[in-house]
This record gives sequence, structure tokens and C-alpha cells, in this order.
Amino acid sequence: MNILLTGGAGYIGSHTCVVLLEKEHHVIVVDNLCNSKFEAIKRVEAITGKKVIFYQEDLRNTPGMDAIFRNNAINAVIHFAGLKSVAESVARPLDYYGNNINGTLSLCSVMAAHGVKNLVFSSSATVYGDPEVVPADETAPVRPFNPYGRSKLFIEEILTDLHHSDLSWNIALLRYFNPVGAHPSGRIGEDPSDIPNNLMPYIARVAVGRLSELNVYGDDYDTPDGTGVRDYIHVMDLAEGHLKALEKLATNSGLVTYNLGTGKGFSVLEMVAAFKRASGKPIPYKIVGRRPGDVATCYANPSLAGRELCWTARRGIDEMCADAWQWQSMNPGGYGETG
Repeated sequence: MNILLTGGAGYIGSHTCVVLLEKEHHVIVVDNLCNSKFEAIKRVEAITGKKVIFYQEDLRNTPGMDAIFRNNAINAVIHFAGLKSVAESVARPLDYYGNNINGTLSLCSVMAAHGVKNLVFSSSATVYGDPEVVPADETAPVRPFNPYGRSKLFIEEILTDLHHSDLSWNIALLRYFNPVGAHPSGRIGEDPSDIPNNLMPYIARVAVGRLSELNVYGDDYDTPDGTGVRDYIHVMDLAEGHLKALEKLATNSGLVTYNLGTGKGFSVLEMVAAFKRASGKPIPYKIVGRRPGDVATCYANPSLAGRELCWTARRGIDEMCADAWQWQSMNPGGYGETG
């Protein structure tokens, strides 16, 4: 199949490129490179020995997107593109709604015009907000309380309405938890443009010496050690989940929703200890105040994906940390500098 990946030069997108290319799919990437680097695409090609068709384009440029669809016989779309920082979304909500929602509306209008109606959407566990019951399954109430999570939920609702208006649309809403790790080659990984918002790249930059210490946002949550508990999933497991979702859509599945996670929660301090074991490096940290929009505990019940997609997360916390350290130690400055 010819698969279009929006945001395909980003962290999850680049790893999904590898999985798709290794399964002999043809990959077209659209990315505006606002928080990603073209170097990731070059390294995907080096890992796989296969070519990626790349366009630097913003989804909100509908004529530009239309030209991409006219020039490529696209069979399905995986939609990763979007702003993704919880804290930043609280400070800049209009940017998040404008970018994430309007980009999706433009994408779907162009897809409809070209008769492309198979779509995998990169949603998020943040749609659950602070779940009353963990692990959370797909029937849990959705009540995000930050603009990033609300933008994801609004898009889910838009896509649900789209499917109901035209049942020939096959749409998979993938609510995934906290992706970490890197490709085992160490050639691609997570490379935020600024101080990381996510825990693992923050820890990795401390371990490699780019940052002096880790800020731990809150140690007074109702958790075993007071720090936030999350479901961390290896990015390669997550990438494989997108392949399984594409295969599901090929059966004319209609609208489906799946959690992609491990079903286990680890605290911030547990992750710090695991990364210290993997890297052999000290991870100095200090406790600071909670961040707006964060919750105490959130982890997945991924059993539905196990039953319907025949997918399960296979990589554990030690492999997540080892692969993240392999990436960071080989690329201490990210894509701009190698070790």
C-alpha cells in the first residue's frame, strides 16, 4: 500500500516509517518540520535501505495537500501531525486548537475529495483526564482538562461524525499512553527542539550531560512515592500497533478505538532508577511544583487491542531505557550532533 504519514519526520512517525517500509509498504511523509528534523527521514532510509517520498508542507495549506494527493496514489493515511505539549497547550490554547483541529479538517477534506477513506488517528490517553479507575479501558469517561487533550478529543468527535455521515470511512482512533525508547540501532529517537516536555528525553539529556538535573514536577501525588505514575510504552511497540491498525482498516472495520499501552504504571522516580541502571550514569534531580494539566496516575487497559488487533506491547522498561540511552549516547546533540 501507499501510506501517507502526516508528521512522519517526528518521533513516533519516523519509527512507524521504519515498520511500514520493512513490511514493503510505500511511505509518503508530509511534515512542516516545526518540531522535527529532515535528518530523521534520511536515517529511516539508511536503516531500511528504502526510499521515503517527503514533502515539507503544513496540513492547513489545503491546495498544497491537494497537490500531494494528486501526485501520489495514496491508499491510507496515518495522522500524527500536531502540537503535543500539555504545559505549552495550557499557555497557548489557541495555537493548539488552531493547529491540531484545522490541520485535521484540511486533511480530511482533501482525503474526501480524492476518495481516500482509511485513516489512523494519533490520539492520546490525555482524553481520559484523571481517570476514576485504572487501568482505563476504552469505555472510561473522556474528560480531558488541558487544551492538548481537548484538541485530541475534539478531533475524535469530528472523525466520529465524519464516519457516521459516510459509513465508507474506516477510522482507527489510537489512544496511546507515554511513548519512550528508540530504534535499537540508535539511529533515530526522540529529539525535542527545546527543553523536553516528556520525561524520558529529559532524563536522557541529564545522563548525557546536556542538562544539569531533572525537574520532578510534584512529589505529593497520591501514589506510592508521591510522583506521577504513567504507562510507558516502547516506541517500536507503538509503531507496530499502527501497522496492526492499518491491517484492521483493510477489513472495512468502520470506526474503532483502541488503547495502546502496556497495562502497567511506573512512577517518575522508578523511571529515573531504571534509566540509571541502563546508562550507568547518575541522574541528579530536584523536586519542583506540579505542572498545570498533569494528573496523578494514568495507565491503560490494552486488552481490546490484544483481542481485535492481535497486538500487545512486548518490550519492558529495561529495554525502553537501554534503547533510549543507545540513541542519546550515540547522538548527544540529537540529530544535529553524533557521538
